[in-house]
Amino acid sequence: MPATAPPDTAVPGTAAPVPPATTGGTGGDPRRRATRRRRLIAGLFLLPALLLLGALVAYPILFTVGRSFFDAGGTRFVGGENYAEMFRDPATLTAIRNSTIWVVVAPVLLTGLGLVLAVLTEKIRWATAFKLLMFMPMAISFLAAGIIFRVVYEQDPERGVLNAVAVGVHDSFDQGASFPTARPRPGQGLTKQQDGSYRTAPNLGPGSTTALGLVGVPPKDLPKKAKPAKGAASAKASGSELRGVLYVDFTPGGGGKPGRVDPAERGLPGMTVEAVRDGTVAAKATTAADGSYRLTGLRPGSYALRLPAANFAEPYQGVAWLGPALVTPAIIGAYLWIWTGFAMVLIGAGLAALPREVLEAARMDGASEGQIFRRITVPLLAPVLTVVFVTMVINVMKVFDLVYIIAPGPVQQEANVLAMQMWLVSFGGGNNQGLGSALGVLLLLLVVPAMVFNIRRFRRSQK
Repeated sequence: MPATAPPDTAVPGTAAPVPPATTGGTGGDPRRRATRRRRLIAGLFLLPALLLLGALVAYPILFTVGRSFFDAGGTRFVGGENYAEMFRDPATLTAIRNSTIWVVVAPVLLTGLGLVLAVLTEKIRWATAFKLLMFMPMAISFLAAGIIFRVVYEQDPERGVLNAVAVGVHDSFDQGASFPTARPRPGQGLTKQQDGSYRTAPNLGPGSTTALGLVGVPPKDLPKKAKPAKGAASAKASGSELRGVLYVDFTPGGGGKPGRVDPAERGLPGMTVEAVRDGTVAAKATTAADGSYRLTGLRPGSYALRLPAANFAEPYQGVAWLGPALVTPAIIGAYLWIWTGFAMVLIGAGLAALPREVLEAARMDGASEGQIFRRITVPLLAPVLTVVFVTMVINVMKVFDLVYIIAPGPVQQEANVLAMQMWLVSFGGGNNQGLGSALGVLLLLLVVPAMVFNIRRFRRSQK
């Protein structure tokens, strides 16, 4: 019978037995205990943040979703009625339309402007100062920026900067003048027509001289270049022209005689005078500084003098920036002023990280700056441009302050966006928090895809 090996002796060719791990009476692997301990410590450190996220993010979202299925008072379950009402409301449809315009226009313009400015600032010596100036609006709150641009877009050229510029440019090209308060003195031969113009009887022929007096023009509205009309009234016309003077038939300080040009009475410069025959304008002239006019090249016959309605129209007051047609583009312009510096700085940081040897190699191969920009710079900056674009999409979906402050009350509905419609329905007079909650859920659903896309972009860039 073969002998057997002792228990504590290993058999040749076999592995030695492994002694059982000593636990020391603690009941587990030390490595597992260390892992559990680290997780417990990490959880304790994360607990305050998780509580804040739960209280400030998760709970409001869940409450809003639940609240959207109840009526305005929150007492009766209405199911999806709020969501159906949301898309039946014309104000909500206007808000969706304007939000779509914001999402399509603002991020594209911001990304494009930021890219162009970032590339250009690389080629100037004072790039740091320029970036500082462009980034400075980010330090201003949306409330302050809205107040600033509410004044900038003011219709009155005396207050609105843009309209002051527009009126100045317009008046430099249009030398005509208008006196909206002017009117003829009764019994002076001028009759008002249906189109707003004034006309004499058709009994004037070539060689005639006519003085046309108007009243209702305040001295402050007279141009500085206006001169006394007395000398022009005494001028004689030739045989083929109609001549005369257009003046203010009022003597400052009193005195003078109605219907007669007195020495202290001034002419009305820049007004249009027409000679009309059989409904056709035969000649046209603009009054000089002393109010005189000459209608030349007239054939024999009877003519009427006409003062067109444009002479009595309101003067050019600029563009209605905050009117129904332009209020949304105007607010987008204010948004661009605030955020362009942010986009420029972010894209500039990506531009500074580009491999310079690639750009230099392209220049050595004969590529123009335009080709380098289109085929090298933009493709290499695509990740940064995407981040800027998506960030701006998320941001414009939540825009509220600028719209609420800049848009005047009568046109606020024309500039309405989803965030402001949600506030108006819930707290701004609608008092329907059920419908407001449904709008909040809609806004969340529209923002979530862009946020998910951005998070995935960040994760891919980290890998």
